[in-house]
Amino acid sequence: MIDLKKNKLKMGGYLSRRLHFPSEEKRLNWLSMLLDSYAIADTGVSIAIRNEEKRRKVKLACGRGCGNCCVHQRDIPLYPHELVGIYWYVSEKISSSTRETLKAQLAVHTVDAPCPFLVEGSCSIHPLRPVGCRQFNVFTTPCAQGEDPYYTRRMDVLVPIREYIDRTFAAVLPFYELTRNADLNAAVKLVRGQIMNLQAFNWSKLVTIIDNAESRK
Repeated sequence: MIDLKKNKLKMGGYLSRRLHFPSEEKRLNWLSMLLDSYAIADTGVSIAIRNEEKRRKVKLACGRGCGNCCVHQRDIPLYPHELVGIYWYVSEKISSSTRETLKAQLAVHTVDAPCPFLVEGSCSIHPLRPVGCRQFNVFTTPCAQGEDPYYTRRMDVLVPIREYIDRTFAAVLPFYELTRNADLNAAVKLVRGQIMNLQAFNWSKLVTIIDNAESRK
């Protein structure tokens, strides 16, 4: 059950650093709520990692430079509000050289290939990466090549805190023209029902959007 009557988060009392794009947030009415939702998600992940490290006396294995999950994962959750954020970020914020590399990868991407946004071993959309990517964390040892730890050692895969997951989706309800005044749990369930698979998505559409954006410059 979701309870948003209190503004202060029950478990922690702080939010992870939120990204800000002031001019873009004034122009794009959905961007602020998306960035709010990512800050909530990151907070929940940070608290869950801290709790698990303390409870099991283990350390997080994920770190800068490790992109194994970007290579071997075949089912990456993606939602419409996140898709819009990715479209915007790729079209307007990344460098032209990275954008050209992405266009080539997106045009030929298949579900069996690494994530199309992985460029030279790094996530090219890291600031706007989906919640599913933010929540996927592994303890003890990094993923082996081709390993999906969800099946090989599920106990080492972080279990996100449900309250923060719900708050993450509640933050983007206006994107779906939903409000908190009605049945909040039903509204969140409706948003979660919009789930797609990033790997199976037809990213050639984004190539067209990039080309159109470039032609207007």
